[in-house]
Amino acid sequence: MADNTPWDTIGSLAALFTRLDSERGLPPEEQWTLQVLKLSEEVGEAAQAVIGVRATNPRKGRSHSWEHVQEELADAVITGMVGLARMRPDDAAEYLARVLAEKSAKFLPAAGL
Repeated sequence: MADNTPWDTIGSLAALFTRLDSERGLPPEEQWTLQVLKLSEEVGEAAQAVIGVRATNPRKGRSHSWEHVQEELADAVITGMVGLARMRPDDAAEYLARVLAEKSAKFLPAAGL
């Protein structure tokens, strides 16, 4: 099966991780909890990369680049999307589109006005 959109790949990853966790005997809510913790880890790595770019840790100095930050942000986004797809396997893309529309409407002017 060819992946046509990022959501195809995300869905495949979500299904794989859900299968592996289920084989380990983890119930769905525990799987979801661990996925959210993984997201927290990825966000922490992005923060660590910013600290490295800004050289605010005197022991390490400048240890990262903005490209590292971008890679860590991408990891966080992917991990969040996988988590959403694991919790909502039937409609994750549509759900995200709906929430994005609702939240962005608070900041962006309505189309056609």
